[in-house]
Amino acid sequence: MTLSVDRLWYGAGRPLWFLWPLAWLFRRVARARRDRAVSQPPNPKLTLPVVVVGNITAGGTGKSPLTAWLVETLREAGWSPVILTRGYGGSSDHYPLLVSPDSDPAEAGDEPVMLAQQCGCPVVVDPKRYRGGQWAIREQLGNILVCDDGLQHYALPRDLELAVFDGQRGIGNGAPIPVGPLREPVDRLESVDFVITNGQLPLPLEHRAQFCMALKPALIRNLCSGESQPLEWLQGRKVRAVAGIGNPQRFFDTLAELGALVRSRALPDHHRFRGEDLETAQDEVLLMTAKDAVKCKAIAPANTWVLEVRAELPEAFRKDLLDRLQ
Repeated sequence: MTLSVDRLWYGAGRPLWFLWPLAWLFRRVARARRDRAVSQPPNPKLTLPVVVVGNITAGGTGKSPLTAWLVETLREAGWSPVILTRGYGGSSDHYPLLVSPDSDPAEAGDEPVMLAQQCGCPVVVDPKRYRGGQWAIREQLGNILVCDDGLQHYALPRDLELAVFDGQRGIGNGAPIPVGPLREPVDRLESVDFVITNGQLPLPLEHRAQFCMALKPALIRNLCSGESQPLEWLQGRKVRAVAGIGNPQRFFDTLAELGALVRSRALPDHHRFRGEDLETAQDEVLLMTAKDAVKCKAIAPANTWVLEVRAELPEAFRKDLLDRLQ
């Protein structure tokens, strides 16, 4: 998604109203796919539980941090999770692809490599996630499947669905793509098990199980040396912040709240970084997200640092989730 489209979708009004015929067609196709999947599931259920994390809006909402939290929570409860993902931005010549922390993001995609580094569990990339799930079961990689960004991938039967929203942007202007950011109508939320809002306040939606998620900064890590610093290290420090994620402003705001003197540069989601993207002034340090960092290690200067964040969710959500899985 380009930054200009992001502003048009999540700003006031609907400046792309003249594209409404395309939006109407998009909504009809999305509704037909959903109705067909509900009436006649295309594939038989897999032999392991499947938890799907996704959203009904385009752009970043915090799906990957929630996926990492789910993996940690499930592991603590005695499960052995496997992550399924499409691998957006990767270009492997074969699938399924088992991703390791050292995999090439150009082959596997940036988010799968980041999840492999953060979660320490098997990560399987396959655009056909049902095939990826079958392969994970045959290879006995674990006993529960967590699908990152799969809400609209109806070829994959699921046991639980989690829809994630960015609390700052919500549903944007409420219109379907391309007039607005909606992949599916808001009433799609009636069939999901949990609605998770990445922010302090829940969205004004009617849902029986809605919870808030907070992304908390944890530490600052040097991308080249692995050295770590506490968050206080940023107080008063000049920072050149670059971000190629769904909502870069959230990242920049977090750095400013930590006391950094931020000079920011927002880039499109899944941006392919080049050396000139990482240039800093002499008195600045370079700071980026973990998602961007996996693509930049080979070209990053020595003063490149990564902000590590962790998702926090209420105990009530953890208990409800595990109870349903039982």
